[in-house]
Amino acid sequence: MTRDHSSDPEPKSLSRRSFLKGAGGAAASGVFVGELATGAKPVEPTRCLSSEETLEGDVEVTFHLNGESIAVTVEPRTTLLSAMRDRIGHTAAKSVCEQGNCGACTVLLDDEPVYSCLTLAVKADGREVRTAGGLAEGGELSPVQAAMVDRDGMMCGFCTPGLVMSVTACLEKNPRADEAEVRQACSGNLCRCGTYPHVFQAALDAGRKMVASSNSGSGSAGGGR
Repeated sequence: MTRDHSSDPEPKSLSRRSFLKGAGGAAASGVFVGELATGAKPVEPTRCLSSEETLEGDVEVTFHLNGESIAVTVEPRTTLLSAMRDRIGHTAAKSVCEQGNCGACTVLLDDEPVYSCLTLAVKADGREVRTAGGLAEGGELSPVQAAMVDRDGMMCGFCTPGLVMSVTACLEKNPRADEAEVRQACSGNLCRCGTYPHVFQAALDAGRKMVASSNSGSGSAGGGR
């Protein structure tokens, strides 16, 4: 079921062409599409074009948040972080620096880590957004979340959701990632408590668990033939 968080009864429709044409106004306000956490493929930045079309007023954005269809009406300059926290009430991504410096707000946009404080909400239209609040399945923590608990990878907790998402993205691409790869994946996340060694060890533990689970599944499937 779609949750409708629209406040405008007649929001303007959003198209990718109108977004690219008209997002210059948002850029002039100092809000740009966020860069990905270090090590990931960059998102195409907002382009300031002389606008034949403009994206003005409220627009309706629809995306999947942890598998749930969400419709929300926002101003073109609204960030994805603000849309989630302030309009939807989903607070898994943390608002800390709001300048793309700390990575606490990292989410996965179509499986790529991005700073949601620098990513415009309209950039998520029609796409998949995942946060640390959607990783657990059937009441069980994900391998990364469980390993973070076991290895005491959390201190004050502000950075934890972002680190969990950066590590998750890394291991989903390569569960056999070594410490150098994990460090690179986490290089866009700042931990003020300095718990990096615990985080890196948790990532390696989670990767081994994911590999073992995959091999176990493959073995079971093979044994049934």
